[in-house]
Amino acid sequence: MNIEGSVAVVTGANRGLGRAYTEALLAGGAAKVYAAARNPSAISDTRLTPIRLDVTSPIDIAAAIKSCPDVNLLINNAGLMLKTPMLTEGSEDALRREMEVNVYGVLAMMRARNGGGAIVNMLSVVSWFVNPFNATYCAPKHAALAVTDAARAQLRAQGVQVTGVYAGFIDTDMAAGVNAPKTSPRQVAERALEGVRTGQDYVVAGDEARDIRAALLADPAAFEAKLREAWEQGASPWAA
Repeated sequence: MNIEGSVAVVTGANRGLGRAYTEALLAGGAAKVYAAARNPSAISDTRLTPIRLDVTSPIDIAAAIKSCPDVNLLINNAGLMLKTPMLTEGSEDALRREMEVNVYGVLAMMRARNGGGAIVNMLSVVSWFVNPFNATYCAPKHAALAVTDAARAQLRAQGVQVTGVYAGFIDTDMAAGVNAPKTSPRQVAERALEGVRTGQDYVVAGDEARDIRAALLADPAAFEAKLREAWEQGASPWAA
């Protein structure tokens, strides 16, 4: 699908990766970009069309779809990460909140789409494995991968392209304080849109993601052992 001339909506567009997606779309010649956010007043770029959207709100989704009838490219970028181990106090609440945004919000937006075109779902390298320090985020990303793959199969006959984007830590507020390599949001957005242009089902959007994928394919048991060792040593990727 061509980015030039497209009409796109980006969820979670007010900052970080969402903002990078809007900039990459404009640079790629998109005809219109709807910047969706819970607080649309935070959208200051006059080239964008701000819309109010909380992806966990059916009312907001219905209103957004009604006000954006011309969209042919959906970027499911909105996400929530609470950095919670699975058995820690409060993990059940964290898991529910992350599922609502990272899985049910993605599903609701795909079901509400206006027809053909393309869908980009922002996944993660933790769609492939579980980081025990961040386990309640990993579980929804595993589920989001399943949702993405299922939608791709179901929508292919309708000519709808569904692209899953995988990245490690991205240099945004969500990964603030992370003691690990980070990928720039601009690079992630540009690689994702190149994947749309070239009809890719999967986009590995950074060197970290590429290296993790290779390590998992080469020796999954060794990769899991390193995760267990990091947990046992208290080697959290987040600064104390």
